[in-house]
Amino acid sequence: MRPRSLVFTLFGDYFRYCGEGEVPLRGLSDVLQQFGIEPATTRVVMSRLRAEGWFETRRDGRLTTYLLSPKAWQLLDEGRERIFRHVSGEWGGEWTLIATRAGDRSARDEMRKTLTWLGFGQLQPAIWVAPGDRLDAARQLMDAHGVGSDIFLSRSGDLDHDRSIAARGWDLDALDAHYGAFVAQHDTPTTEETDAALIARVSLTDDYRRFPFTDPDLPAALLPEGWNAPRAHAVFVRRHGELRAGATAAIERLTGMTVRGAHRAFLDGGAVGYTRGE
Repeated sequence: MRPRSLVFTLFGDYFRYCGEGEVPLRGLSDVLQQFGIEPATTRVVMSRLRAEGWFETRRDGRLTTYLLSPKAWQLLDEGRERIFRHVSGEWGGEWTLIATRAGDRSARDEMRKTLTWLGFGQLQPAIWVAPGDRLDAARQLMDAHGVGSDIFLSRSGDLDHDRSIAARGWDLDALDAHYGAFVAQHDTPTTEETDAALIARVSLTDDYRRFPFTDPDLPAALLPEGWNAPRAHAVFVRRHGELRAGATAAIERLTGMTVRGAHRAFLDGGAVGYTRGE
């Protein structure tokens, strides 16, 4: 696990619930040492994240405390729903299609990252699609990045063709394999306590939080048979809850902070509709 990724995982699950969304640098260093990260590396990483605008600092004598910046709060709030809940709802057969035109290369690169996060897949170099009506989000994104485009809703009128579009727009076989590997790695009995529970829970969350960057949360009708995502999500929710008490106790011991209501993952059966429909 990379130090930068670990920091955001720890703030998302624990430190956002400490004080004003904060942790002393000394306590954070002690936590990251549990993952083999040396204090010198922690100082460098946090200094860089602060320079990028993700954190602010407060000094109390020789004690430095890192606090979430408004930019970081927004990131954590936007990402939490995508990470902790799947919403594969009904689909009316519509696609949002974006045909991009020439634009600044750096702007296009940033646009690609955001489009992927929003659940768009790339059919061709200049063609992006996403199921459902996402016109407003697409227009806002294109305007924000200054990339010329034509955006409209489209229908193929054929479910088999729609499934073909999904298979070409996203590497569903690879994604399904990653979900299966997650289940194999994390579907284990609960034996961990305190520090071991913290390591297991952070590893669990750090692995699972990567899926929203690659999983567009497609409607059930477009997914292949035996899709592993529901199993992975159920394992994540169960293990996240089982390890909560021990991990929270470890955080409080290592940092001297009180975690107010550490985040619970949840499984809303009504919102998870993975049964493949015709």
